[in-house]
Amino acid sequence: MSGELFPRTRSEIAPGAVHVPDWLTPGEQRNLVASCREWARPPAGLRTVKTPGGGMMTARQVGLGWHWFPYGYARTAVDGDGTPVKPMPSWVASMGRAAVAAAYGNVDGALDGDEAYDIALINFYDADARMGMHRDSDEKSHAPVVSLSLGDSCLFRFGNTETRTKPYTDIELRSGDLVVFGGPARLAYHGVPRVYAGTAPPELGLTGRLNITLRVSGLE
Repeated sequence: MSGELFPRTRSEIAPGAVHVPDWLTPGEQRNLVASCREWARPPAGLRTVKTPGGGMMTARQVGLGWHWFPYGYARTAVDGDGTPVKPMPSWVASMGRAAVAAAYGNVDGALDGDEAYDIALINFYDADARMGMHRDSDEKSHAPVVSLSLGDSCLFRFGNTETRTKPYTDIELRSGDLVVFGGPARLAYHGVPRVYAGTAPPELGLTGRLNITLRVSGLE
């Protein structure tokens, strides 16, 4: 948002967790939205995730590189149409390393040598979608999680590693924002309790919110 009284700046949400506002340029955002539209198409396209308890996640999801299902990874859409997952594009993997460098200043210590981001989980939120407090704990790698926001703004809740309840910090994420969390914050609970409908930049042509989460699987 331009012309703000107090421009948004990079901030540490918690030790190891960093928020970088407006990290993606408008052109990068448009390119990612167009790419997400293609990735969402069948086969192995956007789906509604069923939880082990029989409920349904309100945010719909598609994966690249690896298919996530509660609670593991597969090379096929095992809880969808059963087809092979779409490959992880090299340019998206490179974006993951660039995001870590932007958040921490460099990748030394955060990533193990040439460790590559090989998972992209793309969640689509409409106005009524939410994401409960959870941890990204199904990977064998401890590399930082990279989170990119597109479209509608949301309330992002970042908690602690012990419990889904307080203490936590609430921040607003807008289109183009980056969040990276690793180190002591790698297994922190986090969620999205609210989406602010109608706040997406008009030039994106997107109704709703897209979140692209990049991870290193550590899997063979």
